[in-house]
Amino acid sequence: MTEAASAEPGDLVVVTGMSGAGRSTAADVLEDLGWFVIDNLPPGVLPSTLEFMRASGGMEPLVAVVVDVRSRSFFADLHGALTQLRGKGWQVRVLFLEASDDVLVRRYESVRRPHPLQAERVLDGIQRERVLVRELRGDADLVIDTSTSNVHQLRDKITAAFATGGEQVLRATVVSFGYKYGLPVDADLVLDCRFLPNPHWVPELRPRTGQDDEVRDYVLAQPGAVDLLDAYAALLTQIAPGFLREGKHFVTLAVGCTGGKHRSVAMSEALSARLAGNGITSLVVHRDLGRE
Repeated sequence: MTEAASAEPGDLVVVTGMSGAGRSTAADVLEDLGWFVIDNLPPGVLPSTLEFMRASGGMEPLVAVVVDVRSRSFFADLHGALTQLRGKGWQVRVLFLEASDDVLVRRYESVRRPHPLQAERVLDGIQRERVLVRELRGDADLVIDTSTSNVHQLRDKITAAFATGGEQVLRATVVSFGYKYGLPVDADLVLDCRFLPNPHWVPELRPRTGQDDEVRDYVLAQPGAVDLLDAYAALLTQIAPGFLREGKHFVTLAVGCTGGKHRSVAMSEALSARLAGNGITSLVVHRDLGRE
């Protein structure tokens, strides 16, 4: 909990998404970062709860609320609540946590607990929930796919996004990936690096990765590599003010090559450095590095 309290509206983060995708972990991280966290609050009572806090003199400038789909009118209640709060001056952001069906099934089976919406099978509940949260996912400020993330990686992503509260800057997560493992489901923009020669076919570079100097130098020396990085960083810098005007503070940039080991890793690291030089905070995640 933050030390200083205010009677004025502050920053509000709504933590939602798929059950089993990491909402509790996200809440713990936000609490460690100084956010006042309210867990499992029905969306319909969110405005009255915050108003009560304000009237009692206990308003916190940084508030995070965890909500789920167990309310029948979940989306309508949440949409109405957030519209009302934005009208009162709250800076509202929505964090949506996602994971693939098979990962969610495994997680529920490992803890031997039922999904809140399941009938006969866990998968039935997951599919029902996806339908209910589909529109909310499309409107979310930040979508994080936890399918291949461990607790520490999720903590890093949330810390990078929310450590400084309501500062009006664009925060980018640059994710390297391999096309043979599929596109990152939380990507806003995708950069394809497969036009560059593949270090996999250079015997001395094959066992190395894009984090090694030899591979990085090889990739960046290829025709078009540096020009693409400069152009892409300039593009992000140009559209960043528009994202912020529309209330979007987070963007996920996916950078792909065939296996996610050489080209995409080197290009992601270089792109992140360029974005930082242009005033865009960035975190690099190598999704498929180390996979066979």
